[in-house]
Amino acid sequence: MRLGGLFLASLFLPLWLALSGVTPALAQAESGQCAALAQPLTPEERAYAQSAWNYFKNNVQPDTGLINAAGDYPSSTLWDLGNYLTALNAARWLGLIDQAEFDGRLNPFLNSLSQLPLFEGTLPNKAYSSATGDMTDYGNNPTPRGIGWSALDLGRMLAAFDVVRTCHPQYSDWLAGIVASWDVAASVQDGQLYGATVLPDGSTLKVQEGRLGYEEYAARGYYTWGFEVPQALAYEPFQFVDIYGLQIPVDQRDYQTTNANNYVVSESYILDAIEFGLQGELADYGRRVFEVQKRRYEDTGLLTAVSEDNINGPPHFLYSTVYANGVPWAVITEANEPHPELRTLSTKAAFGWRYLYPDDPYAQQIFDAVKDRANSGQGYYAGIFESGLSEPEPPVNDILTGNTNGLILEILYYKARGAQPILSGGQFASPGVPGPTEVPGAATPAAPGRVIAPIAAVGPPQSAACPRPELPLKAVDNQSARRAWQYFETHNMSTGLVPDRSDLPGVTLWGMGNYLAALHSAQSLGILDNGQFDQRVRHLLAALQQMPLFAGELPHRAYSTLTLEPITYGGNANSSGSGWSGLDTGRLLAALHQLKTCHPEYTEAVDQTVMDWSFLRVIRNGQVAMAELTQGQGGRDRIVITPARQLGYEEYAARAFQLWGFDASQSAPASRYVTTELEGQAIPTHRASAESAPAGPNITTSTPFVLYGLEFGLGPEMRSLLQPMVQAEAARYQRTNRLSASGTALIDHPPYVVHSPLLANGDPWPAVTDDGRPTSEGRVASTAVAQAYEALFPNNAYAQRVAQATREHFDPDQGYYEGLYETDGRPAPGFTSGTNSLILQAILHRCTGSAPLVQPNANHTSPWWQTIRRGDAQGQGLPAAAATPIDLTPNDTGDYWSARP
Repeated sequence: MRLGGLFLASLFLPLWLALSGVTPALAQAESGQCAALAQPLTPEERAYAQSAWNYFKNNVQPDTGLINAAGDYPSSTLWDLGNYLTALNAARWLGLIDQAEFDGRLNPFLNSLSQLPLFEGTLPNKAYSSATGDMTDYGNNPTPRGIGWSALDLGRMLAAFDVVRTCHPQYSDWLAGIVASWDVAASVQDGQLYGATVLPDGSTLKVQEGRLGYEEYAARGYYTWGFEVPQALAYEPFQFVDIYGLQIPVDQRDYQTTNANNYVVSESYILDAIEFGLQGELADYGRRVFEVQKRRYEDTGLLTAVSEDNINGPPHFLYSTVYANGVPWAVITEANEPHPELRTLSTKAAFGWRYLYPDDPYAQQIFDAVKDRANSGQGYYAGIFESGLSEPEPPVNDILTGNTNGLILEILYYKARGAQPILSGGQFASPGVPGPTEVPGAATPAAPGRVIAPIAAVGPPQSAACPRPELPLKAVDNQSARRAWQYFETHNMSTGLVPDRSDLPGVTLWGMGNYLAALHSAQSLGILDNGQFDQRVRHLLAALQQMPLFAGELPHRAYSTLTLEPITYGGNANSSGSGWSGLDTGRLLAALHQLKTCHPEYTEAVDQTVMDWSFLRVIRNGQVAMAELTQGQGGRDRIVITPARQLGYEEYAARAFQLWGFDASQSAPASRYVTTELEGQAIPTHRASAESAPAGPNITTSTPFVLYGLEFGLGPEMRSLLQPMVQAEAARYQRTNRLSASGTALIDHPPYVVHSPLLANGDPWPAVTDDGRPTSEGRVASTAVAQAYEALFPNNAYAQRVAQATREHFDPDQGYYEGLYETDGRPAPGFTSGTNSLILQAILHRCTGSAPLVQPNANHTSPWWQTIRRGDAQGQGLPAAAATPIDLTPNDTGDYWSARP
């Protein structure tokens, strides 16, 4: 069982350059990182890109090299100029222009930019004439003094500068010189972003700038140049607002209290995703912003993709929002004046969501609505007015802008790069929701990745008696399964392994069992085709067959997913190993049994893998054991073998060993347990026999019991243990209005492991660390346990409630979050194979009529059983009899595995 904290990557390295005397750059060799296109554009997509680029071809001012913010309107902000830089970069690598044209455009642009007059000699003004480079107001009227500076616009430009120096390093010195000529530090105060404005009396006032979404994006731009603004990265102060049943994050600094809008729009999340890669909770928030727009369409029939845009008439610029200043779906000016009649289906938002979520039908639907209708050939119009969406020829918001067309070019470049953000090298952590922190005693740097070839082909799929779901799945099941599978899609390694958790390349045997179970579930649910399933299974089996064994007996407790070498639970190299776990071995044996039962073509490969192990000490006197390497007298190594007493996990592992013929009866579900009353329910703490009291922390969570129920069915003994746990959680919810699903969460910061048990050492409803100590981190309602509750108890109202509460909290690239903090509903920041595997199993269990996922194997002539019949000639500790001591027992309330009479 995987419980140890794992190493996390350290944070970004600040950069600060102050260079001067820079001359125009000449072309150098192409940057391989930026030139490599994993998914080149289709001919249709290339036409989209060409149309968007035509806007910039037509709107660059010849005397300055600067770009117009809107068609034929010679005004520009720093944000608009940043859009041109990223569009220029995208056009270069998409092949719309060659290097000579790129240099011919960028050199005059940077020359003009470096000569722009600054507001009070400090920072670029909020607006300039693109034709002359003179300072203007937003109406493009000359203002020799200027009107102030925008920290958000400056953050956009700094991010664009980083894009250029990443892909065109020959310009690095020139860009650094421009940044050094600006007093960027003047816009930073107390870790926040500050703009400047001119008051009616002519004085200058600094004002905090940025709200949730854009504030975080701009802060990342600052960080790329070494300016630390941790409070701008923090999500606080914010709250969740319920819209169509989704909790939408909203900045609490609204117009009524701060004279600044707290609008929630699409663009900030899209831009953050394609440039930096949405990280942590921001990825979850971005997905919610998309999903709530889909739900509005489902409710109203109006295609919805909202963002801020120029408008082709008064008031000329509007924020079409998901939420602003207390009003859902507000359409407002900067002065918070409402114009709901001018809501548009935003072209750039539709493009963004389409390529961020390419498998989502709604994302495709909004994209289809704009890709041709809003295309002028000389650029994309800003959008389509919602008021006429039902008309045969809906009215177009026919204004051309650099913002719309620049973002479209960036989005298409993101797609061509294989959906990889260009500035994803660093991590940016929000102080409000603690981010990655380096573990004391940092892990040994990873060795270069090892490539493992899959085992030889095993032949075509064979028929089996395992239950199969009826396809296609219901929409909610299909969507949830694909979200959970994404963890395994994202983290597949060249060794054939998937790490236990997203933040460290390490895996345990328990985690390998999770991966195998996820593979079977994904294939059964129609997510993986037979070819994909076969390739991954053979790759995993090859890794298993090449792993070194501890003391020549069983696999080590943990391995590097990069090298297959033994590591500690903390991720450090450990060539001698620390022992083996009978519990983890049992988890893998259950998954291997399922593999060869439901996919018989792998039987010989599975049996050969297992027959290379020695079971001599893992089952002792009918009990599952564990081995630990310690130091004996004189400093000599000593292997200590002890019973693996961990409530729920021991029972699960025992059943798994019994599938392979072992006598693990003393660890199998017992008839008597010591219990403690909790919320009026008898909750087990340990087995009743005196020798079964746990040696370490006495923790009762639901996790092993729900896994047992999904795979082995709930017989009378296990049902009598698990059902009171669900009833206790429901009673607590009625008493406190706090949802809980007691499990273990692996989070991305200390203490890394948070158990949220029903009981720990006799204490009710605590949050404890791996060694049983209380932690202030707070309890986490486990997403996996919640989904399993609903699968095992489909008619239980509480199980339905807690499952629904956790179902929408996921990252599109990482799968489901570990759970939700009970106090405020925030997602627990971590992603694991265990959570996402259990969710897939819960869905498969529900979709196959609640049959146990582990089924009997009728092949009694396989290599494993033949070897047992020949006797244990090599002293491997094989079972004495060539038969399983358990069988699947039919029952009206559900079949379950039990001991043979």
